[in-house]
Amino acid sequence: MIRMSKMTDYGIVLMVNLARARSVRTARQLADETDMALPTVAKVLKELSRHGFLDARRGAHGGYFLRQDAQAIRILDLIEALDGPIALTECSSAPSDSQCSREDNCVVRAPWVEINHVVKHALADISLGDMAQPQFNALESRR
Repeated sequence: MIRMSKMTDYGIVLMVNLARARSVRTARQLADETDMALPTVAKVLKELSRHGFLDARRGAHGGYFLRQDAQAIRILDLIEALDGPIALTECSSAPSDSQCSREDNCVVRAPWVEINHVVKHALADISLGDMAQPQFNALESRR
């Protein structure tokens, strides 16, 4: 099964929530709004901040906010920041990363590399701003 990690799933949920709010949100507010445990929210927010997607403001009116406009943040970038490069198979990752002993004689390597490219391109075409729209439709956003 191809699946992103829970941390990435939670990260995207939190980022969509911040994009919709368009305001500074505390970790506690985000935990309450998303029904996630506060320690999990804090951990994910810290990781998103470390990767440059969020900034934090201290003080009475402090909290987290998007570092850039939601339309400028690609879903591909969020996934790769939290989970690493997308590779549906071992051989569809960077060539030097492959550990497959059958790669030289493999008849499906080229198709998998192409499929991986298509998946990455689809994720690159969807922004956080797109996903924050209540009526989001992935097929319409690609047209």
